[in-house]
Amino acid sequence: MVREATKDDFDGLMKLYTQLHNNSIPKRTSDILDLWNRIINDKDHHIIIAEKYGNIISSCVCVIILNLTHNQQPYALIENVITDKKYRKKGFATQCLNYAKEIALKENCYKLMLLTGSKKESTLNFYRQAGYNSNDKTAFIQWI
Repeated sequence: MVREATKDDFDGLMKLYTQLHNNSIPKRTSDILDLWNRIINDKDHHIIIAEKYGNIISSCVCVIILNLTHNQQPYALIENVITDKKYRKKGFATQCLNYAKEIALKENCYKLMLLTGSKKESTLNFYRQAGYNSNDKTAFIQWI
């Protein structure tokens, strides 16, 4: 089942995120819970999850960004694409990305953008097969 995360999905998502850049599960402080509530209540911030047997096994984030160019159409940014190691290569991340695309279409976005830190050809091919290309734009990042 693929759906948007709800307030109750915090623990399961944090557990999955430990496989993304070796993150640790944050302590349940008021600051982290306030941040979680801000994200969940932001109509332009969508955390998409795939579940199996009640566990979150795949996820991505889709953020809708308002825009003054391109006929004032927004665009969408995809981030934090992750699938649990036990469930990779079974189509769950593709389902999450497709769900994100549906949101972007519904919001009248003119493009979806996705960045990956991976240099693995299998990961890059996965994104190509999902409809993304690396030819149209050049990405630059400045870490702060």
